[in-house]
Amino acid sequence: MKPYQENLARLLSESGALFFRQGLKLKDGRPTPYFFNLGVFRSGRLSLELGRCFAAWFVDAGLKDQVDVILGPSYKGSALAQAMAIALWSDHGIEIGFDYDRQIPKTHGEASGQGANFVTGALVDGARVLIIDDVGTSMATKVELLDKLALEEAARGAKYRLSGVVLAVDREQTQAVYDAQGQVVAGARGADALAAFSQKTGLGVWSLIGIRDCVEHLHQAGLPVLVEGQRRPLDDAVLASVRDYLAVYGR
Repeated sequence: MKPYQENLARLLSESGALFFRQGLKLKDGRPTPYFFNLGVFRSGRLSLELGRCFAAWFVDAGLKDQVDVILGPSYKGSALAQAMAIALWSDHGIEIGFDYDRQIPKTHGEASGQGANFVTGALVDGARVLIIDDVGTSMATKVELLDKLALEEAARGAKYRLSGVVLAVDREQTQAVYDAQGQVVAGARGADALAAFSQKTGLGVWSLIGIRDCVEHLHQAGLPVLVEGQRRPLDDAVLASVRDYLAVYGR
């Protein structure tokens, strides 16, 4: 693993952003033995360290001259975009704009009579845009953001060039399968969520770390993780629960 991946795994365990508990469910209705909540990166130190992980990935990926704006979907993605932009400047001397979407278009102040779907104004005509977010279980949030970008292009007469999507963590799983009544089918494996998104949008999807590498590293390093509300190293039983889960829903 690369240093930024090890640092991210450590941050996920230290902050409690990664936790294990029985009875957890995803937004799509499927069960899961673990969950990621990057909303708990609520201090300046944690935010900066997380931003540094993204910044290190960015430089390692050679994207310095290919991106003008980092765009995060509200709400978690907005904090990630800002943290990454700050770390790029402070650690690498790379100045890149950041932006995030509004839940309700602004129609007053500088947006009087226009309506604005984004906040900072970094999305100028011709901007090369990298979308950033925490995880991508179904990628629905990213699709919604692309729809907003299309509306903004039409309203402004602008054209944005999308570079792709980067996630903090890849859950490495497939999409949910639903029955005729719209209920999730337990144990059913759908399409690869990230591959389906790429096929639909034509955009590549990167991730800083995958769930398999993350839990394997935490297990080997003996770092304490939140398990049933208690901080303790991941034992073989917890590791097995992740492997069993991915054997059913993973890709």
